[in-house]
Amino acid sequence: MSTATRIDGKAFAADVRARVATEIAQIKKNHNLTPGLAVILVGDDPASHVYVRNKTQQTVEVGMASFEHRLDDKTPEADLLELIDKLNKDHAVHGILVQLPLPSHIAEIKILSAIDPDKDVDGFHLMNVGRLWTGADALVPCTPYGCILLLKKHLGDLTGKRALVLGRSNIVGKPMAALLLEESCTVSIAHSRTTDLPARCREADILVAAVGRPMMVKGDWIKPGAVIIDVGINRIDAPERGEGKTRLVGDVDFSAAEQVASAITPVPGGVGPMTIACLLRNTVVAACRQANIDITNI
Repeated sequence: MSTATRIDGKAFAADVRARVATEIAQIKKNHNLTPGLAVILVGDDPASHVYVRNKTQQTVEVGMASFEHRLDDKTPEADLLELIDKLNKDHAVHGILVQLPLPSHIAEIKILSAIDPDKDVDGFHLMNVGRLWTGADALVPCTPYGCILLLKKHLGDLTGKRALVLGRSNIVGKPMAALLLEESCTVSIAHSRTTDLPARCREADILVAAVGRPMMVKGDWIKPGAVIIDVGINRIDAPERGEGKTRLVGDVDFSAAEQVASAITPVPGGVGPMTIACLLRNTVVAACRQANIDITNI
């Protein structure tokens, strides 16, 4: 039995970053403009620190200006709102990202709503959510944006494909469904309470798994020849590697699924690298829109 093609998100993300770097060089040369990304980190969450460090490094590597703000976990909500207001008014900052999760005393929706929608490179502001669902120009959440790019890279035209999004989060599931609809797929959203979930999954030509449950999707849940996009990043115990060791797995049982699917993203190395690459792309788009530059001509 042949195994599925592994969709190499790491390599494709490198291509996206290279194109972004070329666009930035042209923007600098032709318009004397350097796109700038501000990242705000509140608290000491270790995973967030690693993620922010990677974002900052890649921002600088592609030629953008990077503005990093690290705040104590006791920072008052009012101080964070004041910083966002300052960045909203700063013409050198074209994109603003507040790293989640936030400390419990800070209202996430209030913070995200305070970001200028035109600088909301995470695509979480309600204005961008509305723009996305009504087909207007929107800054799109980075992870689903990356998923769509991977699907189009592998499949080309998605028109008419039956797509199932497994997960209904505001960050991945819902915007993923909107993007698939925009590509003329026939889209369903499923979740943990869906009746006969395996049967629903077996109907899908495209299955996007984003539930945060390690290896939940089994091989016999998958339609033969389907394309699987595994958004999950779960750390599980790996005693075979030694005492106390762990490993990363997705929401899909990879070894079983690759015997059935035609293509699948691995974990790690699939969707993950695309998220930061799409964040950089969103920042370039935001900078061009704010400066009235037609990005299609860059």
